[in-house]
Amino acid sequence: MHTIQHNCDQTSPHEFGKLVEKDFEMKFLFLIAFAAAPIAAHADTPVIEAAEAKANGNVWTFSVSLRHPDSGWDHYADGWEVLAPDGSQLGLRVLAHPHVSEQPFTRSLGGVVIPEGISRVTVRAKCSVDGWTSGPFEVLLGN
Repeated sequence: MHTIQHNCDQTSPHEFGKLVEKDFEMKFLFLIAFAAAPIAAHADTPVIEAAEAKANGNVWTFSVSLRHPDSGWDHYADGWEVLAPDGSQLGLRVLAHPHVSEQPFTRSLGGVVIPEGISRVTVRAKCSVDGWTSGPFEVLLGN
């Protein structure tokens, strides 16, 4: 606990009052900052547990398994995407409904064209409430 001590020999009552006021302001600002911290950091976000890619020429099919505590239409994992190393979107899989009783679940996306020279892509998941919240999941593309 932080306490302010008044030393009568070195600090005037006016200066002491300013110290108390400053201490109160710092505690107030801390409280405001803490209250304003993003709640999403504590939310359950989609987690990609596995991702697999299979090629047919330069066209790929991705199968992604993810987990999210879907609670119904108001909050569910509603998609995932495949990204090139430069961040451009190569494919998007929309998840059209909640998977409340099916966790984890796997869905596939075919027809993803991977430009020549790309040997790895990133997959990330999306939630209907928190948006693109999942950490990136790297997929190495084999021949």
